[in-house]
Amino acid sequence: MDHAAAHSPRATAIDLRWLLSVVAGGLFALFIIAASPVPFPSASLFLSQQQTSPAHAASSPRAKDLPPLFVDSVLSAQARPSAPAAASPPRFAGMLRRCLLALYHPRNHYILHLDAEAPDSDRAELAAFVAAHPVLAAARNVRVVEKANLVTYRGPTMVTTTLHAAAAFLWGEGRGRGADWDWFINLSASDYPLVTQDDMMDVFSELPRDLNFLDHTSDIGWKAFARAMPVIIDPALYMKKKGDLFWIPQKRELPTAFKLFGGSAWMVLSRPFVEYLIWGWDNLPRTVLMYYANFISSPEGYFHTVACNADEFRNTTVNHDLHYIAWDNPPMQHPHLLTHADWDGMLGSAAPFARKFRRNDPVLDRIDAELLSRGPGSLAPGGWCAGEVRPAGSYNRTEGGSGGEDPCKVVGNAAYVRPGPGAERLRSLMTSLLSEENFRPKQCIVVEERNVQKNRTEIDGRA
Repeated sequence: MDHAAAHSPRATAIDLRWLLSVVAGGLFALFIIAASPVPFPSASLFLSQQQTSPAHAASSPRAKDLPPLFVDSVLSAQARPSAPAAASPPRFAGMLRRCLLALYHPRNHYILHLDAEAPDSDRAELAAFVAAHPVLAAARNVRVVEKANLVTYRGPTMVTTTLHAAAAFLWGEGRGRGADWDWFINLSASDYPLVTQDDMMDVFSELPRDLNFLDHTSDIGWKAFARAMPVIIDPALYMKKKGDLFWIPQKRELPTAFKLFGGSAWMVLSRPFVEYLIWGWDNLPRTVLMYYANFISSPEGYFHTVACNADEFRNTTVNHDLHYIAWDNPPMQHPHLLTHADWDGMLGSAAPFARKFRRNDPVLDRIDAELLSRGPGSLAPGGWCAGEVRPAGSYNRTEGGSGGEDPCKVVGNAAYVRPGPGAERLRSLMTSLLSEENFRPKQCIVVEERNVQKNRTEIDGRA
């Protein structure tokens, strides 16, 4: 694929024909006009903090000619229902703000979704923060969902909220056409970037636009009995208040109309695939969605199953979720909280994102200082910043400390990207993922069914 950028001594220029206006409306997260949030009753995107629980694909001409325009979704932050809103400060505002600032670029689009049970004051604080920020408010590419959804841990409402956000990005500001973007990225409030957005744009500008990054397998093992065969009901689909998932006594057979695939709930999806999920010109996306409405942990299977059963998209999958995650072992169901001890693993993975992080863990300060060149409370700098960006490592690592003058208080030329060492790490990962050994041989491979009855003995504590 042709590289969309031409190099200059200072940065990488992107073809201005395809550059989004800095004042263009966005799709995913907080939406602000001037000093007040615009109501967006049916939007959804995510910085999701979940409640804890006991080589190259075939490309169209458009894919070859256009630079990438990201949609960084920050997946729905789910509030804990315990503490009264009036008795404590907003629970997620700090995490969402920090993640948003680290991910921000004027050409991206953001929608921020907080669970419907989060206090209205949380949403109001986030909207006020965006409205008061000179760059975010001027760019108008960050939106907060006003009419939020209930999101149940391990329930299908996580999928419906993700699809809600995707539809909002495609619809835009109600005019039937969203802003141009190429990839949809879902993240959580406990995620954090390991590369800058300039690094991402530089590397993704070399990729076909139809690639879908989905960690996936058809060898679902014990999950066939523990998740696919049970029938669960999520009360959040039809009640105003959240309730626990409940199980129907009778189990169902595994589907024969399509093959089940599962994997990571975190993904980077192409716009063509997102359009297919929302507009579905055949009935597969809706059929699979109905099936996964009664499936435990449906975000770990719905998107993968649709992609791998659709002739048009199964050959566009890249078997990776672009995250560094340190899982418990066994049974790899809950990730460890990352700390300084995971530093070498994070960098060695070359992944652009990592999770999970504890709020304001000291390792986040190190990532800001050494990888993002982000000063405390500031936007992660890039070629778009009008001011002079200080070298990585020159910032105070205390989030509340003084970081000096913010070079990104004003948008300069958003057509420039300034890739750094993170781009080289990410490029090495892409080279490996799209190699002859890893790309085609790992796409939607169907493995032989395991004996489901045998897996009954493997599921204690895993479902």
